[in-house]
Amino acid sequence: MINKTILITGAAGGIGRATLNLFTEKGWRVIGVDRSEFGGDFPKNGLFIQSDISRAEDMEAIFEKAHQFTKTLDALVNNAAVQVAKPITETTVEEWDAVMASNLRSVFLGVKLAHPLLKKNGGAVVNVSSVHAIQTSANIAAYAASKGGLLALTRAMAIEFAPDNIRVNAILPGAVDTPMLRAGLGRGHAGQGDAQERLDNLARKTVSGKVGKPEEIAHAIYFLADNEQSSFMTGQALVVDGGATARLSTE
Repeated sequence: MINKTILITGAAGGIGRATLNLFTEKGWRVIGVDRSEFGGDFPKNGLFIQSDISRAEDMEAIFEKAHQFTKTLDALVNNAAVQVAKPITETTVEEWDAVMASNLRSVFLGVKLAHPLLKKNGGAVVNVSSVHAIQTSANIAAYAASKGGLLALTRAMAIEFAPDNIRVNAILPGAVDTPMLRAGLGRGHAGQGDAQERLDNLARKTVSGKVGKPEEIAHAIYFLADNEQSSFMTGQALVVDGGATARLSTE
């Protein structure tokens, strides 16, 4: 029986919830963090913390509770994020700072606070970045910048934490059917029509001809978090996008 513990941010919905479900099925104990209520039954042997990772004081409280719950962490998944879909000229300083606080600063602080727990058994960190870190579009600059910064931070962490036997990798999902994706369908990149028509338009733009499912990203996260499956990987960026970034935009 697996006796491992993982902490997942943004665990109440989308990719985070699918990841929580998969690790639970695999026998891991899960600490879930989200600013929203979980909704439904949380795994009985786990811990759910409703908190806002964009606030430094909340992050410190989260890891105080984590330390009380477990003596070690085998994996940390930094998944929680926010997205502002606006032109640069219309994005306020407050909106920019809110994106950076949630998507980038929280990862820096979370890994810093998790470090004592991770190094005991040589854990793994998986940072959920985005294909917007390497190829992006109009009206999403703050989000793209935060996810690009997360890639650089992933490499820096991998170098610094290698002596502690902690691996750090990033996953870059493409279009995945989550509440965040649906909320951003009005940016104009997915054409016109209702939500389903816009999702279908996105699907046609990928090589695989489909929009991803949260469960598909969860399996890739599991691969990166499991020391038996990806023991020789650190400082890397795994793109899971249905082939979207493989095709030239001019084709």
